Amino acid sequence: MNRRSFCLTGLAALATPGLAWAMPKDYTEGLAKKHLAQGDVVFLDFKADWCSTCRAQERVINALKAENPDYAAKVTFINVDWDRHGKGALVKELNIPRRSTLVVMKGEAELGRIVAGTGKDEIKALMDVALAATAGS
Repeated sequence: MNRRSFCLTGLAALATPGLAWAMPKDYTEGLAKKHLAQGDVVFLDFKADWCSTCRAQERVINALKAENPDYAAKVTFINVDWDRHGKGALVKELNIPRRSTLVVMKGEAELGRIVAGTGKDEIKALMDVALAATAGS
């Protein structure tokens, strides 16, 4: 994480009481389906700790959350550990090709996907799709 992202994330945490509850959830079997069944918009981040592309995506996601706290407040972010769940049912059901895949879902519908993309504009566009899908929820 670069200094700018770190500072922005830190400031957002101080400026947003209760931000801790909006931290990404770590995936466990059935977690995504539970949130989708409740009508939540879910942002799935298929990642591995050792993956440099995944770390780059995470930096962008965190910076965007710091810029716009509505992302964290309205969208359910779930981290899916590729080393633990890369061969699991969720990966198979969604046809996830590899780690560093980001997917936005609401109900049964996939609203968007990025595979190995790290650009801020690209990730922001996906997060904006997720945020727009929360309107009226």
